[in-house]
Amino acid sequence: MKKPIIAAALAVFGAPVQADVHRNHGSHHEHLSQAPAGVMGDHVHRRGDWMFSYSYMRMHMDGMRDGSDGLSDGEVLADYMVAPLRMDMEMHMLGAMYAVNDSFTVMAMLPYVKKDMDHITRMGARFTTRSEGVGDVRLSGLYGLSRTEQRNILVSLGVSMPSGDIDESDDTPAMNDAQLPYPMQLGSGTWDLLPGVTYTDGFGAWSWGGQVVATLRLGDNDNDYSLGDRLELSGWASYRLAPAWSASLRLAGQTWGDVDGEDPQLNPALVPTADPELQGGRRLDLLAGVNLFVPGNGFGANRVALEAGLPVYEHLDGPQMSADWSLSASWQVLF
Repeated sequence: MKKPIIAAALAVFGAPVQADVHRNHGSHHEHLSQAPAGVMGDHVHRRGDWMFSYSYMRMHMDGMRDGSDGLSDGEVLADYMVAPLRMDMEMHMLGAMYAVNDSFTVMAMLPYVKKDMDHITRMGARFTTRSEGVGDVRLSGLYGLSRTEQRNILVSLGVSMPSGDIDESDDTPAMNDAQLPYPMQLGSGTWDLLPGVTYTDGFGAWSWGGQVVATLRLGDNDNDYSLGDRLELSGWASYRLAPAWSASLRLAGQTWGDVDGEDPQLNPALVPTADPELQGGRRLDLLAGVNLFVPGNGFGANRVALEAGLPVYEHLDGPQMSADWSLSASWQVLF
């Protein structure tokens, strides 16, 4: 009865542990070389394997930016009746992966989203709007083009379903139950394609990788608009500190377009977040993370990862909310 507990404890504190404790999950190094917590869909599993996951993501935005220049509240209020002050976005994500064979894995992700945005009016009144609920469900297939002990190349193709609400509303000083602007909605309202490519490699205690993922909107939603297409690029390096621990650094860049079309329920002259031409931009984040892997002993192998970062570059079609910091955490159980 004590052997599984002792083995897990030795793994956590760095003592040597047999790599292939769980029959189907390959080497210990394979799991430590997986991407940081903020990267998804970076690996395939071996035939018949299941992985269940819970992820938590949070982003804090503070102040307004036009291009690369910060704006004061007064500068925004000179052109609009309302200026956003800060915003918090939280996401709880449940995920499942199943390996159809050694090369092909299917993945499903169910998000629950919560958003809060603080505002100030020209008259000095402050108020907060909130939205909360299920986001857009994602289904993807991951195919390993090349897979060796160290190097992996995989392609992915997914679809995002319009399950997130695009008619979220809240009370404001001007109107009760007002339609909320684009950044406060829970989904895109459109079917979106999610193509991607991921590369991972390693040598000794080091591993590294890169990923490119696009979000391509298919048509307009029921409110006569579509969010801008998005392109995300990540590159990272990890170092194995101990048999169970690794640390990582990652650069994550993204670019996204303005809204195509316009929600007729919104007034672009009232607040910048309601203007479809002020939603695009690009950003580069620097993130640091840690990764813990505990081999399975009858229940399943566990991987816990944490990553946090700050923007090092940001250029926005503003006035638009500016990113301040982000945090990602994940727990994966492999069977």
